[in-house]
Amino acid sequence: MDRYGDIFTAEKLESLFPAERTDDFFEALFGDAEEGSYDIALGYTGGDGKSLGFEIRLSQRPGKCLACNLTYGLPQVFSRHPIINVQGIADAVASAVGGGSARWKLRATEEVSSTLHIIPLCIEVE
Repeated sequence: MDRYGDIFTAEKLESLFPAERTDDFFEALFGDAEEGSYDIALGYTGGDGKSLGFEIRLSQRPGKCLACNLTYGLPQVFSRHPIINVQGIADAVASAVGGGSARWKLRATEEVSSTLHIIPLCIEVE
């Protein structure tokens, strides 16, 4: 793990993207949090200080189906959705590493397994 692994602990990642944000997202999307087929969490994958790698992890909920057709369009949805608030995540990451402003990019959804899909998030800190 790089030196930023000490900053982006499980607790820090949870504070950047709290678990209850998943239910808030599905409540806004469907009117009922129980309609969601996955939980959303933030993971840290490494970086060099200027460019930091994260992933938005989509984990299948029990009794639900994590189908590709549900997750492949999410980078575009997440990039604009105020509850997901990718810019807020990027700004908090920049602050955590002592940087100023932050730019970010979501990449295409990747299927890790039938129960886990990820959306890579690259954050550039200035």
